[in-house]
Amino acid sequence: MRLKLGRPNLADYTEFFNEPPAAADSPVTVTWAGVTTLLLDDGATALMTDGFFSRPSLLEVGTRRLTPSQQRIDNALARLGVARLDAVLPVHTHFDHAMDSAVVAEKTGATLMGGTSAVNIGRGAGLPEDRLIVATPGVPIPFGSTWAVTLVVGDHCPPDRFPGSISAPVIPPVKAAAYRCGESWSTLVHHLPTGRSALIVGSAGFVPGALRGHHADVVYLGVGQLGLQPERYLVDYWTETVRTVGARRVTLIHWDDFFRPLDAPLRALPYAGDDLDVTMRVLTRLALEDAVPLHFPSLWQRSDPWS
Repeated sequence: MRLKLGRPNLADYTEFFNEPPAAADSPVTVTWAGVTTLLLDDGATALMTDGFFSRPSLLEVGTRRLTPSQQRIDNALARLGVARLDAVLPVHTHFDHAMDSAVVAEKTGATLMGGTSAVNIGRGAGLPEDRLIVATPGVPIPFGSTWAVTLVVGDHCPPDRFPGSISAPVIPPVKAAAYRCGESWSTLVHHLPTGRSALIVGSAGFVPGALRGHHADVVYLGVGQLGLQPERYLVDYWTETVRTVGARRVTLIHWDDFFRPLDAPLRALPYAGDDLDVTMRVLTRLALEDAVPLHFPSLWQRSDPWS
C-alpha cells in the first residue's frame, strides 16, 4: 500500500468509453459486469468469467468472514438477463474473482471450470462432480455446439496478497485469505460458427511465451495493480498478451473499485492500491504504436468488439 491519497478521475478517460455497441443482429455479444466478470453470449450458449457480484466493502474484507450475497447475485443476473449459463470460468481464485462463481454456477446450471482451486470452491458450494472440470492447460474444451474454451497458464500481477492453492473445499463464511490465488489463467474463447476469438487476461500478469502460437481478435486486458509496476513491466505485459496474439482491439478491465456495490457509481481503484493514470499513459502510447483501438467497457452494456 502507498501513501498517495485519492484516486484517478474516470472523467479524464471519457473518450475511451466507446467500445462498439452490439447491434440487433450481432452474432456474439460481450457484457461487462465489473472487475473481470464478462458475459459472452451467442443467443444459444453463454459463458461467464468469474461472476463476482457480492463486492463486500473493504471493512468487511478486513474484519469479517465473507459469504456470497444471494441478493446481489440475483440482482446482477437479472440485470444481465441471465437465466442459464453453460460455463463459469474463474480467471483465478481470489475472492474478487471466484467468491461467487460456484453460486452463480449453481443458480444457472453451469459447469464450473478452472484449476483444482476453483473446483474446491465448487465442492464447498455443493456442486456435483459432473459440473466441475479441472482444465488441462492448452487443451480446448467445448461448450454447447458453438464455443471452445482454452485455459493457458498465466500469472498474477505482483504482489499476490493471498498466494498458494486451495487444497480443500471452501465453505463460507470464510476469511478473504481462504480464497488463495490458485491457478491464474489466460482464457481463450473461440466462437466456432463465426471464427471470432477473444483473450481474457484477468490479472495483469503473464508467463513469458505462454501465449505464443495462439491468436485472438480482441483482448480483454486486466490492469489491476498494473500502474504500480515499472514501465518495462507494462511494455512486456502488452507484448506478451496483445502483440503475441495479434489482437486488433483491446478493452481494459479490472480497474474499478471492487469494494463498491454495482448499484453505486463506478470509480477507479485508489492510488494506494493501483495507479490507472500510469497505466493509461503507457498503454495509450503502446496502442497508438500498434494502431490498436483501446477502450473501457461500460457497465451492463452489450458490446460487439468484433464489429
